[in-house]
Amino acid sequence: MGKIIFYEDRNFGGRHHECMSDCADLHTYFSRCHSIRVESGCFMVYDRSNFMGNQYFLRRGEYSDYQRMMGMSDCVRSCRMIPMHRGSYRMRMYDRYDMGGQMFELMDDCPNMMDRFHMSDIHSCNVMDGHWLMYDQPHYRGRMYYLRPGEYRRYNEWGGMSSRIGSIRRIMDF
Repeated sequence: MGKIIFYEDRNFGGRHHECMSDCADLHTYFSRCHSIRVESGCFMVYDRSNFMGNQYFLRRGEYSDYQRMMGMSDCVRSCRMIPMHRGSYRMRMYDRYDMGGQMFELMDDCPNMMDRFHMSDIHSCNVMDGHWLMYDQPHYRGRMYYLRPGEYRRYNEWGGMSSRIGSIRRIMDF
C-alpha cells in the first residue's frame, strides 16, 4: 500500500491532500502543489488529468520544493500508485508500430539503448512482467514514461512525444 501527500505550499505547508491509490483528477483537492511527501510506495505524478502529460517518478521521501527539484510547474493533476512487483521483469520492444518489425527483449536495466541494441527508436512494446520507466535520453535522464504490464501498440500510448528512447529501467525500489 502506498501513501502520498500533496501540499499547496513549499516545506509541507498550506492545505494538503492524502492519496493512497490512483487519482485521475486532483485539481478539485488543491489549486497548486509546491511540496510532496511520499510516505510509502512509489508513485507517478502527471501535470495533466487522466494520467496525461509530463510524468515524474517519486519514491519514498520528502520533496520540500517540488517545482525546483523536478523542474516542473505547480500543476499536479493526477497520480498513479505503482504496485509492488516481486518476480521477473520482461519486455519486448519493436522498431515498428503494432508489434511489427525487429524485436528486442529486455529483462534488466538498459542505461543506453544505442550501445546495447544499436537502436533508439521504439514504436511499440509488450510489457510481460514488471513495471518499467523509459527515458528519452541515455543514463536515465530526460523525460520519463511509466509502463505497466500490457501492450503498447504506438509510442503515444505510453505518453511518448516521439519514438526515441535512450534508456530503460525496472522499477524495483520500494
